[in-house]
Amino acid sequence: MATLAVTRRFDLTDVQWAVLEPLLPAPRPTGRPPKWSRRQLIDGIRWRVRVGSPWRDVPVQYGP
Repeated sequence: MATLAVTRRFDLTDVQWAVLEPLLPAPRPTGRPPKWSRRQLIDGIRWRVRVGSPWRDVPVQYGP
C-alpha cells in the first residue's frame, strides 16, 4: 500500500497519531486489503470536517 508523506500542516503529527492509533478498533484479518491507511483516512476526515467541502471536492488522495 502506498503512503503519502505527512507534510501537510493539517495532518496528524507522529505524536498525535501515537495517541490515537491504540484507540481505533483492530483491523480485520480477512477481506480485501485496505486501499488507504487508517492514518490517511483520519487525516482525510479531519480535512473534510475542517474545510466543510462537499465530497466531490475532496482531493483525489483522500477521496473515494
